[in-house]
Amino acid sequence: MLADTDTLFVFGLDHMVTGQEATAAEVEAVRTWVNREGARLVLGPHHDVGAGDDPAVRDMEYHHHGDALVPRQQRFGRYTRSLMEGLGVPVQNRYGLRPAVVGPNQVAPLSINRDLDTLGWLTGVTSFNFHMHLPHYAVTVDDEQAVRVLGRQPIDLSLPAHPFTEAGNTEFNMFLWLPPAGPRAGDILMADSTIFSTLFGADESLRNFWRNIVTR
Repeated sequence: MLADTDTLFVFGLDHMVTGQEATAAEVEAVRTWVNREGARLVLGPHHDVGAGDDPAVRDMEYHHHGDALVPRQQRFGRYTRSLMEGLGVPVQNRYGLRPAVVGPNQVAPLSINRDLDTLGWLTGVTSFNFHMHLPHYAVTVDDEQAVRVLGRQPIDLSLPAHPFTEAGNTEFNMFLWLPPAGPRAGDILMADSTIFSTLFGADESLRNFWRNIVTR
């Protein structure tokens, strides 16, 4: 199935309570494929709202993102997480954070590290699109070359506090790139699935991003 595939998207919108896991055969198939030069794997586990057991913290998270349709606990992406674990991707999707805006549903520009973006994934890109609750892609290793955080999204600090902002954070990791390393000759990218849906809006900046993904 992957023989003529250049770019593979794996979006994590499965609820954690369903217990979906990537099989050993699926992990091995993707690992073999992404070891091929020119392969491009895009991983997009969605938010993880209310992961802790403390109801007061869950309530704080709920009031921060402000979406009444999302309950105080809504955890996504176990399938994608298990695939990432199998592939050795040292990243976890956490929280559901409200991005800052510069107008009605117009998301604030990204903070972009263009020095690390040596392939130009974000060429012509200034922002993505607005969604009320986005995951922070937490890097679990201390190696900015192995996992390059290329884009960080400012958080809406005018809303009620969140445990992540109470810890002093004003931005969250939005777009990551894992360049080829070891036997892996392909690229791994991480970006939330909502970025790829016109349901949440699309402009020239976002279209440039889509174009970069499939042409770099």
